[in-house]
This record gives sequence, structure tokens and C-alpha cells, in this order.
Amino acid sequence: MADRIGDVWGKRTPYPAGGSWPLRVDACLAIPHDHVERWVPSVCVLCSNGCGLDIAVSDGRIVGVRGRAQDRVNHGRLGPKGLFGWQAGHSRDRLLHPQMRIDGALRQVGWETAMTAVVERSQAVLSRHGPLAMAFYTSGQLFAEEHYAQALIARGGIGTPHLDASTRLCTATAQWALIESFGSDGDPGSYTDIDHCDTLFLVGHNVAESQTVLWARMLDRLHGPDRPRLIVVDPRLTPTARAADVHLPVRPGTNVALLNALLHELIRNDWIDRAFVDARTTGFAELAATVADYPAERAAEICGVPAHLVRRAARLIGTAHHLVSTVQQGVYQSHQAAAAAVQVNNINLVRGMIGRPGATVFQMNGQPSAENAREAGADGSLPAFLNWQNDAHVRHLAEHWNVDPLRIPHWSPPTHAMDIFRHCETGSIRFLWITGANPAVSLPDLHRIRAVLGSERLFLVVSDAFPTETTALADVVLPAAMWGEKTGCVTNADRTVHLSHKAVEPPGEARSDFAVLLDYARRMRLTDRDGGPLLRWHQPEDAWHDFIALTRGRPCDQSALTYERLRSSDGVQWPCTESAPDGTERLYTDHVFPTAADRCEDYGHDLATGAQHEPDEYRLHDPAGRAVLKAAHYLPPHELPDEDHPLQLTTGRCVYHWHTRTKTARVPELDDAAPEVWVELHPDDAHGRDIAEGDLVRVSSPQGEVEAPAVLRGSRPGLVFVPFHYGYFDRTDPDRRNRAANELTHTAWDPVSRQPVYKTTPVRLTKVADATEPGPRR
Repeated sequence: MADRIGDVWGKRTPYPAGGSWPLRVDACLAIPHDHVERWVPSVCVLCSNGCGLDIAVSDGRIVGVRGRAQDRVNHGRLGPKGLFGWQAGHSRDRLLHPQMRIDGALRQVGWETAMTAVVERSQAVLSRHGPLAMAFYTSGQLFAEEHYAQALIARGGIGTPHLDASTRLCTATAQWALIESFGSDGDPGSYTDIDHCDTLFLVGHNVAESQTVLWARMLDRLHGPDRPRLIVVDPRLTPTARAADVHLPVRPGTNVALLNALLHELIRNDWIDRAFVDARTTGFAELAATVADYPAERAAEICGVPAHLVRRAARLIGTAHHLVSTVQQGVYQSHQAAAAAVQVNNINLVRGMIGRPGATVFQMNGQPSAENAREAGADGSLPAFLNWQNDAHVRHLAEHWNVDPLRIPHWSPPTHAMDIFRHCETGSIRFLWITGANPAVSLPDLHRIRAVLGSERLFLVVSDAFPTETTALADVVLPAAMWGEKTGCVTNADRTVHLSHKAVEPPGEARSDFAVLLDYARRMRLTDRDGGPLLRWHQPEDAWHDFIALTRGRPCDQSALTYERLRSSDGVQWPCTESAPDGTERLYTDHVFPTAADRCEDYGHDLATGAQHEPDEYRLHDPAGRAVLKAAHYLPPHELPDEDHPLQLTTGRCVYHWHTRTKTARVPELDDAAPEVWVELHPDDAHGRDIAEGDLVRVSSPQGEVEAPAVLRGSRPGLVFVPFHYGYFDRTDPDRRNRAANELTHTAWDPVSRQPVYKTTPVRLTKVADATEPGPRR
């Protein structure tokens, strides 16, 4: 096998516009190929790309993986995390038995003892404080069936609005940008649009490190005939930006101003599809009036990007015949996140670039089952993209679940994660169950979060496969089965659904989250209105059939997407219905959008304030199937650099790690490639402080500090970058809190998507010591 640590994206296989991406099968095996006893179909769950793969099994153990050649997503390819990440399941510190806090320490107990404690505390909290004192915080890494079980338990059983996922931290803005523009969640395009486009516009999307296989596809187009033009918006000179025809190194927090300037140029030069705009959108007059205030010179002043580069990028976008735009964390985790993401939608809409090959916008996901959390209602929304403000939608959900509509909380929006933790802090939430997430590293302002999770009045349950910074604070820890040890469905960013089959038994007493949730519902005696079990399922397939029946007639209709259909496929894109049994490659090919008042997933928000639009107001101006062009003025970030904190911090990903390294730090190849945190600086900022490559530096903010070696490869003066993956579970001195990037970040969130802001924190920089060894490997 080639060196996929040094050569992350593998060998190039160039192809032309309109061609088929050539096959290239990547594999990693711990034993000879002919010793593999069986291959089990699955999907990679270490980014949002959703690459099909097969799990190699021998002697009841996972011994490797190979990419599935015919899979529609990856054509056999796997990135470094997909190739090597399976080894995490063999880690010697897997959680094998339930644990409970006894006399201040976590001690091994049996399942009966642990579940009895969880249920008794749940019942006590419900009795004394009611359902609003109960909360659930899940992940974007469970299977769809598990997310759906969580939604039914929380919303239809207990009756709490407090259910959200860690997807709130990475791609909640993706969901809300799609809803605000198109009326519903669900990316409209297909990865095959990369094969057809002549222009790629990547906004805050370091695809080279966050979705390595998708970048390999883009690279193969970039190295082939009919090379597409590439425009990249990113403050840093990332591997993605290095390949760009135009790199717009935007000042953090100013995305809206830059995107308004691009729209200004498109409209001023008449690079728009007026017939499409007039017939299939609403709001153009307000958009045009708003962006008229943002000529390229004003954007240059606000964003720190030369005006000529703004105009050049606009010309490439405006003269494209097939434009694919993508958006990710550089927008979602920054200031004015939803407003900026919507402006990218606007660019595609005014150009009429939607619903046909090579013309689409991707509001990319960050986690493998982020889409499932949203579809299944485990992320601050109702299942099946139902509208919580629409009484007919709530009645439909209640009828499907056979519960009273009043049991389903819909008097206000479902609670978002940042408010869940605030309610824990104030004491109004007394029970919190965290599943597959590690907020003690991933949330902003970690000093505060540790205090919240460690509060004596909060009963904290954590389900995970490994000890983490969050399990260390729990009252009960439940050992979870991982990928390959359970069965379920995963939906990726282009709506492709895969069925991941159970390949081996989980180790020790670990159980799937699905099994644990069913046990919890039974022990809690959660019932429907006829007195029967609320969760009538026995296997994940039962839950899947229940869920897909609920989606019938909704934008995410998967009513024909049975396990039988998935077993015979290499990925199927929803909608998948009786009339489209093989799935649907692109949405909105007829340019009819689910924005009608009786169909939309939400009535939308004011992009500046986040104020929720009321049903009557929306119906009065019903878009009735037209896309909505929503304008937004640039507003400065709430916290700006000053004399005490003159630099700006941005956080982000490293290609070798996934989230808080719970899995990837337990994989030798990946951990060896990036074993420690680092601080990336511009050489000018370093030299002015007598900092050389590898010197130990301290980054400080009003919230905390981080100490790490300096890497003098920054491309924008005034900008400091720290990867967010690193925490404390693998430190010899875990009580020394100066490694996690979120020691520095502050508590703030977007008014629409409620996604935390991680990329505009003012900081100062201090040299601590000279380098004692070469700088970090990168």
C-alpha cells in the first residue's frame, strides 16, 4: 500500500468534464488478503463524505478495510482516517463495562445497576421538576435508527424540547441556510456535479483536510482536461487554497461583506439569470439594494482582500456555465454564519445554477450522520423535516407515534445545545444524557463547561466507547458498541444512504446505543396513548421502517428505501419513492422548491437578529414554491482585537484527526502523524515577538490559555491558528489545562443557526521558551 500519511490523497486519476471518475480501490489489511474470512458491507464514519467500504473479518475480529469500487460516492477510494481508523476499536482502553460514580470515583458495575440508577434518577427528576428538567445531547455519529429512537423518547415519550446534537457545533448552519433559502434541509446536488462543473467556489471549506476523498475527486478534475476554475475563500493558505486560481484570504468574521461584494459584481455586470430570478425566486429587489452598498473597494477595506481579486473571482463565477459552490466550517463557525451561508445560496440562485448537472450549492456537513440527526429529529428539529410551528405537521407526527399532540413540545423552538448547557448551568436541567460526544473538549469556554458538567445538582450519563474528558465527569458511564459492531443507516452530505452491517460482536459488555435506548424506554414504561410500548421495535430495521414511513410525502421521502433495497445497492440518494425506486440524484430539477407555507420545514428568521417569523406573517407572503433570496448587511464581530489582545484566533481541523481524537488518537498511523497541538503564526507576528520555529508559545484570551510549539507557516498577519482536536485524556498530567483550543474561545452563537462562534476570538501571544526539538510534524 502507498504511503497514505505522506501522500494523503493518493495517486491522481485525471478525467474530463462529463466523464466518469475512474476507479481506484484503497485497502488496509493487518493480515494477507487470502486470510480474510469474509467482507462485510459498511460505510466510513470518520467524516461526512460517506465513502462505501467493506470490513475485513477474521477470527471474529476486524482486520482491515477496503474501499468499495462500485460505490457511487468514492469509487473505491478511502482517506487516511478511513484506511486506518478501524484500528481504534482494538484499543486497550475500550470501555467494556458500565461504570457508576461511587464515593467520588467511577467504579465498574453491572448493566442492571447502571440502568436502574439512570431510570430512578430520570423518574425522580420528572416527578420533582417535570420534563423540562430532562435533556439529551447526542452526536452526528450514531446511526439513523438510534437518532430516531432518541427523538421518539425525548419528544414523544418524556415530552422535553431539550434534545440536540453535537452537529450544532459543526453544521447547524448548513441546515438553516438550506431552510432559509429553499424551505427545507437537504443539499440539492450530487457529488457527480463535480464531474460536470467548470467552476468550483469553495467558501470556508478546506476540503483537502476535511473531506479527503472529495478533494481527490476535485484534484482529478483539476489535473484533467477541461480543468475547472477554482476560487477559494479562506483566511489561511490551506492545501485547498494553494490549488486555487483565485484565493480570497478574508479577514475572519467578514464573510458577509465579501459575499455581498461578489453579488454586487454579479448584478452590476448583469452576470445573472434574470428569467430564472424573476420566475423562480422572491426577494431580488431587496438583495440588489443591499449589495449595492458593497463595491469591491469597500469589501477590500473590511475584509483585507484586494479589490482586484474580488472582481476577478466575481468574473470567474459570473462567466461560469456550470458552477458548484461549497460551504463549511470557515462560514459555519464564524461570525454571521447563517447570513453568510445564505449569501452563497444567493450567488447560485441569481446565476440560475441549481437543479442541473454541474450546477448546485453544497452546504456541507461535518459528521458522518449529521444528516440523519437532522432527518430523524435529534438535533433541535422534528423528524422528517416537519415544521414545529405547523399544527398540521405536529398532528401528523403525533398520529404516527400514536401520542397526544400536546405531548410533543411545540410551544417554542426545540432547544439548541448552547441553551441546554446554559439551563444545566442555572439548574433548570437536572438530568443530561450525552451520547457519543465530548463537549468537555469541543464546546467553547471550557472552564465554564467543565464546571457545568461537574455540578453536583446535574446527573450526567455518558455513553461512549472510550474514556474521554466527558466520561471523567459522569455519574454513569455506559460502554457503547462502535461502527462495525452494530447495524444501521448513515446518510452523507449529498443525501446518499448506506446500510452499515454488523461485522463483529462488541467487546466486553458494550452494547449498541439502539439496544440501550430500547431498554431505557421499556424501563421508563414509556407508552403511547393506547397504553402500548412507545417504542414497539425489536431491531434497527423495525425503527428504520417506522422512520421511512414517516418521511412519505416529505422533502426527505425515503418511503421505498428499505433495508432490502439498501442491501443490494452501493448507496442510494433520497428521495427514494415508489416512483423513484433508485433514488434521486438532484433536487429541484423543476425549479420548484418546498417553500410553500403548508410544506416548508420552518417559516424562517431575520438573518441579523434571529427573530422567528410567525406562521401568519409567512403565509401572507407565501413564496409558494419559489426560492427565497434573503439579504444581509455586514455587522462587525462582537469581539475585535484590541491593545491587550491584538491578534485573532481561528480554530480548525487537521487532516489526520477527527473531532476530539477519541478514535484517531488511538490509531498509531494517525496519532504519529500529528501527536501534539501546535500554534500556526505568520512569520511577521512571530519575529516581532522573538519567536522562532518550534519555540514554546502561550496564546491567551480572556477565557484561558494554550501553550504549544510555534509553526511559522501562517499566511495572514494577525491571524493565529490552533487545531481544535486536542484535549487531555492522553496526557500524563490531565489536570494541566493548557492544550485544548477551546480554553480560548468564548460563549457566543449565530442568531439563526445557534451555532457557536469559534473563529474570531481576540488573543495575545507570548514566547515561553526556546525550542528544545524540531517543530511539530505537519
